[in-house]
Amino acid sequence: MLGPKLTPVPANDFAAQWEVIREDALGALDRVGRSGQLILGEEVEALEAALAKWWDIRHVVGVGSGLDALEIALRCAGVDAGARVLTTPLTAFATTIAILRVGAEPVWCDVDSSGSLDLDLASEVLANDSSIRAVVPVHLYGHPLNPLALSALADQHGVIIIEDCAQSAGAIRNDRRTGQAGSAAASSLYPTKNLGALGDGGFLITSDDSIAHCARTMRNYGQEAHYRHVRVGLNSRLDEVQAAILRSALLPRLDDWLRRRAEIATRYTEALRQSRLRPILASGGVSANHLYPVEDVEGDPAATRRQLASRGISVGRHYPVLCPDQPASAGVGAIRGSLDNARRLSHREISLPIHPQLGDAAVEQVIDACLEGGQ
Repeated sequence: MLGPKLTPVPANDFAAQWEVIREDALGALDRVGRSGQLILGEEVEALEAALAKWWDIRHVVGVGSGLDALEIALRCAGVDAGARVLTTPLTAFATTIAILRVGAEPVWCDVDSSGSLDLDLASEVLANDSSIRAVVPVHLYGHPLNPLALSALADQHGVIIIEDCAQSAGAIRNDRRTGQAGSAAASSLYPTKNLGALGDGGFLITSDDSIAHCARTMRNYGQEAHYRHVRVGLNSRLDEVQAAILRSALLPRLDDWLRRRAEIATRYTEALRQSRLRPILASGGVSANHLYPVEDVEGDPAATRRQLASRGISVGRHYPVLCPDQPASAGVGAIRGSLDNARRLSHREISLPIHPQLGDAAVEQVIDACLEGGQ
């Protein structure tokens, strides 16, 4: 039980978020109800346009989930059954699922110290395996990969780059937002994301007109026109209610929320840099701070998590089981190298609370709890 002066610090606080967005969200719901249009109407089109402007990209296509967005991006870019796809072992398993759902084979190589795909190692793997057709890098924790290096992989090795931006809304490197280095990218609107819906959702981004057209047909049963099915598609449509709430209540607040995340991350980094809970920082650019990961470099991570919980701090683990080690991966895919960094981080990483509703007092409570075990 928590002491009398300790207030629980949640990993996310959707109730507090609701108090901020309630009026705008209810207005958006009422607007959709009055319109009589519930699926793929003006609200989805308006959100797509607003997101494309915010992301500085030509096309945004709203779909049912981030997983669907990644699968559709792969299919529309020409990655299909039998292809081999290089990707990271340290990420949500949805990244691997998307590759498997298109009938491709995942090939995993190690990550760097920031937790992101090691692009130098990836280049070596591609140089030694011409059968790999595509690369799916993940901007893990919200840390942006180098877009110039990603483009170089495509140019030097002739591979398709499909970026997983589920955690990187707001990340910038080389004056570019993530998702602009490859043929297309996918992002999630799951409620915990920097831009999260009040339910599931996702979107694909691209500057390629043909990929965007393909994605719009794929999400709606493969229809190019009503009852004209040109592809074997999906039922993966971002609905009007979520689009309206996102456009009216959430997207307008995103830049302020990103600034708050950055403030919290800066305070954590200042306080913890020399502690045994070492911040896992971006290798360059500006992180979106979707998560604030630390590595327990000296202690027992499980004991540390218990100690933080005893002080009221809700923490996460991202990700305790590598994708190639999941039971669903048994007998599929290939591993290149030892995955030493990925295995170390999967065991020793702890995610501290970071969200826009987190107040200064709660941030200090987290820091005090982290430092309690010693420097």
